[in-house]
Amino acid sequence: MEISQRAKDRRRRMVANRADGFKAAEDWDLDFWQNQTPQQRLSALVAIRKDVLKALRARNKQDGNPKEES
Repeated sequence: MEISQRAKDRRRRMVANRADGFKAAEDWDLDFWQNQTPQQRLSALVAIRKDVLKALRARNKQDGNPKEES
C-alpha cells in the first residue's frame, strides 16, 4: 500500500472531539477508549511506542549520541 493510500485510510478512521473543558475532554477520552476492542487498544499502544522510539532515535542522532533507546 502506498503512503498516500495509507494516509487516506488513516484520515477516514480518525476520530476527534472538541470539549468545553478538561472534565468533558476526560469523559470523552474515557468513553472513546472503553469502546475500543482490546486489540485496538493494544495496536494503539504499540504504535505510540514505535513513535516514541523513533523520536528518541532522532533526538540521539541530532545530539550526536548514537546510543539507541530501548
